[in-house]
Amino acid sequence: MTKPWNDTENAPILLTATTEDVGMRLDQFLAQATELTRSATIKLIEGNSVTVNALPTSKNYRLRQNDLIELILPDPTPCEAIPQNIPLDIIYEDDDLIVVNKPVGMVVHPAAGNPDGTLVNALLYHCGSSLSGVGGVIRPGIVHRIDKDTSGLLVVAKNDDAHLKLSEQLKGHHIRRTYYAVAIGNFKEDCGTVNAPIGRHPVDRKRMAVIRNTEIASREAITHWQALARGESDGQCFTLIRCELETGRTHQIRVHMSSIGHPLLGDPIYGGSNTKFEARHKSLIKGQALHAKELTFAHPRTGNEVHFVSPLPDGMAQIIKILFNVEY
Repeated sequence: MTKPWNDTENAPILLTATTEDVGMRLDQFLAQATELTRSATIKLIEGNSVTVNALPTSKNYRLRQNDLIELILPDPTPCEAIPQNIPLDIIYEDDDLIVVNKPVGMVVHPAAGNPDGTLVNALLYHCGSSLSGVGGVIRPGIVHRIDKDTSGLLVVAKNDDAHLKLSEQLKGHHIRRTYYAVAIGNFKEDCGTVNAPIGRHPVDRKRMAVIRNTEIASREAITHWQALARGESDGQCFTLIRCELETGRTHQIRVHMSSIGHPLLGDPIYGGSNTKFEARHKSLIKGQALHAKELTFAHPRTGNEVHFVSPLPDGMAQIIKILFNVEY
């Protein structure tokens, strides 16, 4: 999942334990709520960077309902973004950009708890010094991101001019990003649009949410969806959907689909986990069933439109075959 940071550096992260969290160890809870490793959360707890109900505690503390957990993260260390020989699934590359197919489980850039093993570490090894410096030493070349447990296409800039032009396209909603997802439930319509602002959840800081209260910070978010196939398993309906983002907010598709009663299969944050199908096919589900399949934009040097498509990861492809008897 994406980190539930506050937008302000070093501002505390506030989390609230829900009914589902009761009895969970504090270090385990923090590892699930952020992208930190268990060892990293333990260090923060032992370093008094974590409090429960305003009091320091131990990693062994078992959560109670409505416990208020406050976490202060250290600044990321710039020198930790080091080149690492990690395989990359490269879809396209030239002197200006590189398009990669990110696997499930890979974090895009280093952060507290994930100092290495990220896409950035792999890019630094592959590209050497030929990455845009616009993103700084922690995010060199990174134009946009996708969640750790979402797979699919990302475009990375190899020089500053390409980075600025791609970022301008992203800001102007001119980069088309198309995702495939498996949602729970049967959509009544064949297509539609969710136009609902998204912001940090006012109570549970590990989540984003649709925010209609004008006093709480939120940003416009628009997702267009289309139902591609419908299926059933153990008496529960599922729908294969194609989503196109008009905006790109954190967890946007996951939040929007959950807000209309159709959380994504395997999504533990927004209500899509613990289905009978997931229990039956645990080996296939490594997080939310969401894949960034298509990416279209104007090449920053030529201005010509370029279009890229990536195959679904094996696990998601098998899920779709089982539920819908189709192949993508």
